[in-house]
Amino acid sequence: MSNKKLAIITGASRGIGNAISVRLAKEGYNIATLGNSTTEAAAPGLKKITDAGAEIIYVQGNLGEKDARDRLLEKALEAGNIDLLVNNASMGPRVRTDILEMSSESLDEVLNVNLVGTLLLTQAVANQMVKQVDAGQGYAPAIVNISSISAYTASVNRAEYCVAKAGVSMTTMLFAARLAEYDIPVFEIRPGIILTDMIAPVKEKYDKLIADGLTPIKRLGLPEDVANAVWVLVSGQLTYSTGQVLNIDGGFHIRRL
Repeated sequence: MSNKKLAIITGASRGIGNAISVRLAKEGYNIATLGNSTTEAAAPGLKKITDAGAEIIYVQGNLGEKDARDRLLEKALEAGNIDLLVNNASMGPRVRTDILEMSSESLDEVLNVNLVGTLLLTQAVANQMVKQVDAGQGYAPAIVNISSISAYTASVNRAEYCVAKAGVSMTTMLFAARLAEYDIPVFEIRPGIILTDMIAPVKEKYDKLIADGLTPIKRLGLPEDVANAVWVLVSGQLTYSTGQVLNIDGGFHIRRL
């Protein structure tokens, strides 16, 4: 790979992860990513990243599985230092079910990908970053977790997702506290209602809610809104910040009367 910075971004082939990857590619990063899709299925999204100037490492696998995480880390390290980790990949429950009927299987699946996989990948990458910091050479890595307004907003028909995202928020605080001595900042972005294929089937519902005042900014968010926020956090300007939460939600988090 060329001598550029390297970002690991999970779920980079589509949606928010793709927009983040394209933005970082334009800022001079190469990208290593992990996704469930076959290389062929992921190709259109990956092409957007390479068209933006990045070389790319694609590992097919499930974030919740140790083997997939290990393969991603191995491939990334073959390319050089890891300058940035963006934990973006996540899933919702396959079927939205009232919390009173939620199955343990659904809970296990969502937690394993969204929380356990994210936490353990962060642990593995953080250990590599610490080694690289100790080696010197002006290395300045960072970690960004993409959580959700669901970290603090109760949706009783997808409790699995809410609990997992709340856990990601705590994961941010834990690693921010632990890695501060190494000058490795850890940030959290909480997207609101973002126009991706996940909400496309219910876009009309959200359009009406927003028109009726759900958010002060009266539009759906775009993946590029989140991508721009990632760049703000990792651009090297926030040298006295860590553990910070940045809401990209059109003002949803504001309590109003």
